[in-house]
This record gives sequence, C-alpha cells and structure tokens, in this order.
Amino acid sequence: MTVRVEREGALALVTLARPERLNALTPEMMEQLAEATTTLQQDRGVRAVLLCGEGRAFCAGADVGTMKGLDVLSGRQRIQRAHRVIAGLANMDKPVIAAVRGAAVGVGWSLALACDLILASENASFSLVFKKIGLAPDGAAAYFLTQYIGVLRARELMMSARRVPAAEACALGMVNEVLADDQLDARALDFARELAESATFALAMGKRMFRASMQPSLEAFLDLEAHVQGLVLQSDDRKEGVAAFLAKRKANFVGH
Repeated sequence: MTVRVEREGALALVTLARPERLNALTPEMMEQLAEATTTLQQDRGVRAVLLCGEGRAFCAGADVGTMKGLDVLSGRQRIQRAHRVIAGLANMDKPVIAAVRGAAVGVGWSLALACDLILASENASFSLVFKKIGLAPDGAAAYFLTQYIGVLRARELMMSARRVPAAEACALGMVNEVLADDQLDARALDFARELAESATFALAMGKRMFRASMQPSLEAFLDLEAHVQGLVLQSDDRKEGVAAFLAKRKANFVGH
C-alpha cells in the first residue's frame, strides 16, 4: 500500500508512502486516500488524524506520468477522485493535522490546505506548479488560499508558480508553526494526541461553523473546478505541458 493508515488509540496516522517518487500521487494512491478518509470519518473510535509523507517530501503533487493519456472521461474520474479526498479531509468531523516536511507541490499542497492545521519543518516549501503542465489549480487550492491569504496573494502564487518557503508561508498565514526538521514529527504527534484526547465533538461542531462562514461553499467550488479542469485537460497546452515535463524540456505553450 502506498497510503498507510496506522492507529495509536484514538489517533489515526495517515502516511503517503511512496518516498522514492517524493510521494507523487498516482490514481491508486488517490483512491486509497479517498477510502481512508471515508473510513476514518465513520470510525467513532478515531478522534484525530495526522497526515504526513514518508521520506524527504510531503507530496510532489500528482504523478504526471499517469496523466499523459487522459481523455474527457478519465480526466473527470481523476478530478472526482481528488475531490473525494479534499472534501473528506476538509469536512471530517474530527481534527486533522498535516505535518509537512520538504516539498508540498500542486495537489500535494492542496492536501495540506484541506487539513485543519499545518505544521511544517523549516525545510518545507509550497508551490502551485499547475501552469507548468498547462493546468489550472485543482484540489481546491484556489479556494483555500483565497480564504487564508486573500485573492491578490493567491492569484500571484498561481501565476508565478513560485516556491514559498516555510517561514514565508507561516508569515502569510498558510502554516501554523515552523519547526526544526528533527522536531516536526514529535511536535505533530504530541499535538495530534492532545487533540484526540480533547472535546472532539465540540471541535467538530466548531469546524462546521467555520465551514459555514466560507463563501462560496467548498462543494459549489469543487463543482466549478471539475468543469474548468474538464476543459483544461483537453487543451493543447495541457498536452504539451505533460509531454514537455516527461521529456524534461521547455514547454512550447500556444495559449489554447
């Protein structure tokens, strides 16, 4: 399994376990994550969740090699699978913490943003690299970033695709804490254990109130994102972007 779920009492530890590829997400991993979020939501014995990546990166985004042959149907299935994961994390009626070490790229950053709290090591970095393969942002990245840092900054991160170091992410309000690399795991576990032992029903109700304060709703945004990505996936720029990435050459985008 490339997504590992372990239990420690009321705490569930979910680990992306494909370190040789920096935990880049395959369709199979997304399906495993979707199943895990559903199972954890339904398990009343689980009262907090900690999401992390094995090895030196949190998640390098989607595995671009699995995107080469996407058509309308397979592209929609891909985005729907990702949406199950994002909604599953964001709407879970229990606290969810992301512990981010190294790179959180593209939809990998979206996974972290869908969690309630983000702890990062000082070597962590975040980036929206979708434009480099001819895609619009997915995984509700635009939704979460707009909520956290406002439209102007969120738009700049999408358009520049620049790398945001952990310290800057914390200063902008996208990360709760930045820790030394050798302290991240212990701090994240301690925090998650503390939450698992707290008044988690009250926290769940609080989460619902926070969700109600966000406009538009996450579900409405995900519907729009699925429509947009269906169009973008069929564009010449997306096909060229994937081909260039796999060939390790500069993409020649044409704007359609």
